[in-house]
Parts: sequence; C-alpha cells; structure tokens
Amino acid sequence: MREMRRKDRLLSQEEAMEVLEKGEYGILATVDGGGQPYGVPVSYVVLDGYVYFHATNAGGHKTENFTKNNKVSFTVVGATQVQPDQFGTLYESAIVFGEASMVEDEEERLAAFRGFLPKYSPAFQVEGEEYIKNAGPLASIVKISINELSGKSKR
Repeated sequence: MREMRRKDRLLSQEEAMEVLEKGEYGILATVDGGGQPYGVPVSYVVLDGYVYFHATNAGGHKTENFTKNNKVSFTVVGATQVQPDQFGTLYESAIVFGEASMVEDEEERLAAFRGFLPKYSPAFQVEGEEYIKNAGPLASIVKISINELSGKSKR
C-alpha cells in the first residue's frame, strides 16, 4: 500500500484497531465488473481479527461486486469535532484493505450475528437471540479479512 503522507497523524496498529472496533458504522467499498466503484454504509462488528457485516440472502449490488472481485476496503470514521475557528476538524479514522467472503460455517455465522448484540442492542440480549433465530435464515454474514489496517487522527 501507499505510504501515508502525514506520518505525524499515523495511529499505531493498536489505536487503529480501537477506532475500528468502536466505530458505529463503516463504508464498504467494492468495484463492479465494469470498474465502477461502489461505497455503502454498513453496520459491522469486529471479532477474532475479522470484520463482519450482514447482507440479505437475495444478494444485491455489494454482494454481486465482492463475489466477482473480493478485494474491498472498509473505512470507519470515529470521533470528530469541527473546529470552525481553525478551519479544520479533529478526527480519527481507520481503513482496512482485505478480501470479503460469505461465511458458510453455521457456527461462525451465528457467532457473528451474536456479536452484533452487545454492540448495537446491549439491553436486548434475549430479544436479540429470538430475532437471530427468526431472521437469521434470511440473512447472510460476510467476513472481511484484515490484510492491512491503517489509522489516522488529528486530535
């Protein structure tokens, strides 16, 4: 990958992982068969060194894209604060480069679904398990390998 120009803003791997893990949503970037980039926001969870998000079993633009070309990037913007008087913004971000694939293993798929509960619905664990049981068969889980991770901040 290309070297970061502003090395003074480079986060350590640990700090970049922290931004990635605590982010609320990320932008998944894929490329279609004609070379057209496509970025879409997704809810996600990081488990065991992988990024997981869910998709419908019906497929769609993002699924079609990474099925044909599994190379993706995934960007998370963490805390930000606009500084109007400085004509700038305080920020933190993390970018993953990796490969996306459908999770076929049922145990891994259910573990990923369950990983969303403490992050997005911590007060609804029991209801979440019921939701997974009912909606789970209608949804797929996609896994992104983290081949490269970088983070940047202005704090």
